Amino acid sequence: MNISGAAKAAGLPVKTVRYYADIGLVQPSARTAAGYRDYDEAAMRKLSFVGRARGFGFSIAQCRELLGLYQDEHRSSAEVKQIASARLDDIRAKQRELQALHDELEHLVGACCGDERPDCPIIDYLS
Repeated sequence: MNISGAAKAAGLPVKTVRYYADIGLVQPSARTAAGYRDYDEAAMRKLSFVGRARGFGFSIAQCRELLGLYQDEHRSSAEVKQIASARLDDIRAKQRELQALHDELEHLVGACCGDERPDCPIIDYLS
């Protein structure tokens, strides 16, 4: 399958598929006589795997690790769980940060009259 077909099947932009190949994350299975990238079923599974992993916010390095574990029939699920648990911890920390931002901004918006007067607690806080 050519790169555009592979990208469409994996639900990824062509540029992303090309990038993954360029950094050695997911290599095309071969090159055509004309030099075009060609993706077989195994490469397509890897592209889809990485696409889903990136959807969860795993970094390229984490995707590389997970892909290595995906290909290792003797892997330990504990290794996979450790990587996923670390990502979950990151998400929880980000949620706490976002909740704190939400609460603070909600307070400021509630304190602002939003009328024609120049007094504004939002501006005061930011200044």
